Amino acid sequence: MTNPAQQQGEAGQKLGLAMCVALVMGNMIGSGVFLLPRDLAPLGWNAVIGWGVTITGTLCLAIVFARLARRLPGGSATFTYANAAFGPGTGFTVAWSYWISCWTANATLAVAAVSNLSIVIPRLGDKGPLPALVAIGFLWLFTLINLSGIRRAGETQIITLLLKLVPVIGAVLVAAWLLGTGEGHAAGMAHTQPVSLSAVSGAATLTLFALLGFESAAVVGDRVRDPERMIPRATLIGAAATGLLYLLSCTAVTMLLPVETLQQSNAAYATFFGTLVSPLAGDIVAVFAAIAALGALNGFVMLQGEIPRDLAHRGLLPALFGRDNRFGSPQMAQIASSLLASIVVYANYSRGLAELFTFMVLITTSTAIILYVVGSLSALRLEQAGSLRVSPGFAALTLVGFGYSCWAFYGAGIEASLWSVAMTAAGLPIYLLMRRRGGAASAPAGRE
Repeated sequence: MTNPAQQQGEAGQKLGLAMCVALVMGNMIGSGVFLLPRDLAPLGWNAVIGWGVTITGTLCLAIVFARLARRLPGGSATFTYANAAFGPGTGFTVAWSYWISCWTANATLAVAAVSNLSIVIPRLGDKGPLPALVAIGFLWLFTLINLSGIRRAGETQIITLLLKLVPVIGAVLVAAWLLGTGEGHAAGMAHTQPVSLSAVSGAATLTLFALLGFESAAVVGDRVRDPERMIPRATLIGAAATGLLYLLSCTAVTMLLPVETLQQSNAAYATFFGTLVSPLAGDIVAVFAAIAALGALNGFVMLQGEIPRDLAHRGLLPALFGRDNRFGSPQMAQIASSLLASIVVYANYSRGLAELFTFMVLITTSTAIILYVVGSLSALRLEQAGSLRVSPGFAALTLVGFGYSCWAFYGAGIEASLWSVAMTAAGLPIYLLMRRRGGAASAPAGRE
């Protein structure tokens, strides 16, 4: 039996390797790398070690998800992997939690774009309705782009990725030049916290937000051409390339700028270029950083619509969320998701840009980690059942990814963890109601 989602995907244009890599890297290179130096600066070398821990854990998870995508290439990974290993109840819970992480991430990304633009438009840095309305406007702009078709959203992702790489790579080149010529020194490492397990743990939790999104191609499996081959490749290429760029670029910023300077900045990369190159360069980079956040916003808007669409096709959400418009996009799923993100932005803007960003980072991270924890367990369960043949090395990487995910969830803190658990639990009545109506009574043939 062919899944309705698969039929819809075959009827429309699909994403190739370039667009899949752009989706993965574009969703990973969003607001995190541009705003995190402010929070990481006081941690000094703990931040560098934290990046190393995060990149290692993320690459382990990326390998696990690439292998699962090869075994279960269709559908949305948020449901497919957990359903194959533990049944539809777990599949729904993971998909629901990841869907929450998508629209909370979109709220965070919209805030990040406004934060960077506040460098060139100071009024956007004030508390009040104006920055909130601008952020909400960005949300709906990219909702409209995604509603105009998956290919248009994919093309937008490629363009914004190329633009956002300019400041990321540029920061590495500037640092290499200054350190190589002796004109720069590691001012940012002075008077920072000594290396400790707790400080490294805090840094690793913050940096994980910057690496969320390596699973993006797997989340939109039905929209990918030849998913069995494309998704694993895009996942591994995107995760490895982004991890290396992050380690070099963010370390360059935190190393060359004093801690006090970074802590007073709403846009660390703009401050970096404005201080070490020229004020004009700082203003230009602020615009590029805003584009980076908006590019990731475009990608996560794509994801936020695909998850309810997939669940609706499986009978686990009302059919309305599975209906596509004439461009093949899930109209109601997108509108509902963006409405929720808009409410989050407006209701929390009294916190200010920096406080809101940090709070939303932890909420987004803790809800997304549920997919990573269950995805790792799913690989182990499928291997135990004989459905997935793995080597001892792969099993070891899976255990590392699982342990890292649990550690990061703990590191998010009690407030963010409670919020994520509460929002995830809110979907259980919907699941029970839809199961009573016969949703997801059996796994689609050839999938799980």
